[in-house]
Amino acid sequence: MAERVRADDADAGAPAAGWASGPLGAVQAADREIARQTALRARAIADFAATRPSSADRQPGEPGAMSADRRASRAEVLSRVSEWATHELSLALSRTSQSAEALLTRSLTLVHRLPQTLDALEAGALHDGHLWPMLGTVAPIADDRIRAEVEAELLAWAARRVTTPAQLGDKARRVVLRRDARDAAGRLTRALRERGVSVRPGAADGTAVLSALLSVPEAQALLDALGRYADALEPTPDDRRTRGQKMADCLLDLVLRPGENGLPPVQAQLTLVAGVRTVLGGDQPGEINGQVVPAEMVRALARALGLLPDPAAPAPAPAPTEPDETAPPDATAEPPAAEEPDETWSPGTRPPDAWEEEALADWWAATEARVLEEWGGAEDPPPEEQARFWEKAARWEAMPAAVDVLPWLDPAWTADDDPWSEPGPERGSGPAPAGAPTPDLRPSPALADAPGLGSWAVADRAVEAAGAVLLELERAVGQARGAVAAAEVADAEDESAWQMSAEGRSSSACDALTALGAATQAHRTALAELLGRTGGGGLVDRPRIALVDELTGALVALTDADELRRRSRCEAGACRRDPARCTHDLSALPGLGAPPPTDGYRPGARLDRFLRARDRRCRFAGCRRPVPRGGELDHDRPWPEGETSAANLVGYCTPHHRGKHQAPGWQHELADDGTLTVTTPSGLVASTSPPPF
Repeated sequence: MAERVRADDADAGAPAAGWASGPLGAVQAADREIARQTALRARAIADFAATRPSSADRQPGEPGAMSADRRASRAEVLSRVSEWATHELSLALSRTSQSAEALLTRSLTLVHRLPQTLDALEAGALHDGHLWPMLGTVAPIADDRIRAEVEAELLAWAARRVTTPAQLGDKARRVVLRRDARDAAGRLTRALRERGVSVRPGAADGTAVLSALLSVPEAQALLDALGRYADALEPTPDDRRTRGQKMADCLLDLVLRPGENGLPPVQAQLTLVAGVRTVLGGDQPGEINGQVVPAEMVRALARALGLLPDPAAPAPAPAPTEPDETAPPDATAEPPAAEEPDETWSPGTRPPDAWEEEALADWWAATEARVLEEWGGAEDPPPEEQARFWEKAARWEAMPAAVDVLPWLDPAWTADDDPWSEPGPERGSGPAPAGAPTPDLRPSPALADAPGLGSWAVADRAVEAAGAVLLELERAVGQARGAVAAAEVADAEDESAWQMSAEGRSSSACDALTALGAATQAHRTALAELLGRTGGGGLVDRPRIALVDELTGALVALTDADELRRRSRCEAGACRRDPARCTHDLSALPGLGAPPPTDGYRPGARLDRFLRARDRRCRFAGCRRPVPRGGELDHDRPWPEGETSAANLVGYCTPHHRGKHQAPGWQHELADDGTLTVTTPSGLVASTSPPPF
């Protein structure tokens, strides 16, 4: 829903609805100060986290280090923060560890990934509730440039109108699905893998809240079906349950007492809104019961209901043909190519052996440089360095020998002398002892069991082994970098190929007609068959075509395929028989628009359908409740002085419909273009226009 405020009623930096008079103005000022302090707290927490780096913690592989599962479960922004920072923050703020970690994650995300949002929060343009859609929808965008552009677009949009967190979340989903469709689809896939049912304590003792994580179509269908079950119950004089209470009771009957509840079967009804580019395979999101969903989910639901054909499967690769060994050899055939080695090296490049030797030589040179640096960088150390060396040597001499600390270095040592071993079966057999296994830090037998080698010889071999391990690590890192680069190239090629495909050209088309021109004949045929269908099967009613203003998204007309044909053809008999030969000027034919006014208080079926498609949700500023079926279309100018027309009817939810007529001092004014302006008793003014398509 587009909402704005009159420019002469609000100065720069004021709330979108202006400053209220009296105590309500003080409430607005306090709310802005709370937002500013929230931003300052986030910056201070980020500064505190910078003083607690994870490098001070025990690293992976060390005894007592953070487990791999725990490390993987932490948020990415906490990867460089000590795990003990959460404990310190929880003590400082009297929070649980979970709450402190959530606050730390949120603060670091705002500072490092959403800096514009943090600035707007500090300036008072947003409040704490606005952070959730930004953190949940915008912050996960991987590309820094796209994330910054989406963040700026959303903040500019929110600054021009009264915006609730729910409205900002809806707008954020639309923008992200439009700008970052591929990654958004991946996030949706990962989220659906976590679907399930959970329960948590309710607000009152003895109650609980049952939650189910589902896809949007499933959740909307479940909610609609429960509502229809509740509406189908026979009313009784002593039944004072609300509709929500009846829905809860129906859910219990259906799940816990299947076949014993006597409830009549119902059919869920969903309203699916999809643009031409979405149906043709583009990335533009759609709507299911007014909730934004990705384009692929729209197409998947349409295919599941039989409204669109399944995508054609790729043609299978031709099977390789085996040569006929009995056939005579072909004299003109080329000789078989020699089998290529597993690894080929082009001229001018070094073979792997030379590369490894050079890398090993570089490593030894760096090691020698570090040793010389210890001695001051000269061949002969200065006297003070020699004194320091002999002092260290004396301390080394006073320490026990390596064979005393590590007895397996003694050539005469055997496994029977191992004090760590326990009597029983041979090592390596039987169940592992309880508790974490003790890592084996002893040198390999090739180093420790070599006869005649002293401690320093073993140490030299250990250094050589470590160098070889480092070399292998560098090779593995190089291969990983190459694999990542190859994946990035393949991803770019895949994106380029999609952009050049019919679906990609339709998605980037500037309007619906251009998208239709870029579509394949199969896509156009499927769309024509969909629009030509009538009610039945998966459809409650025939598909409707919403003609919208391409610039503003405002609904111009709601029609169907039959009316489009009638309005676009010549009525002359010869032209109807052969439309291709018609040369008449058809510009005088009546165009499409809103349905005409209805005689009487209730709008007719066409007008009712148009108004519900235009408004979709309550038009009160900040409200996102759906307009109830069968009512709540209000005459701005009371009937019969005001006619029953699109220019005089507006959709409300039940509470705001009551407020329009019963709240003292409130003024509601509907303009001819559908803009609704609401003025409160304290002088606040907010305007809303129908939500764009």
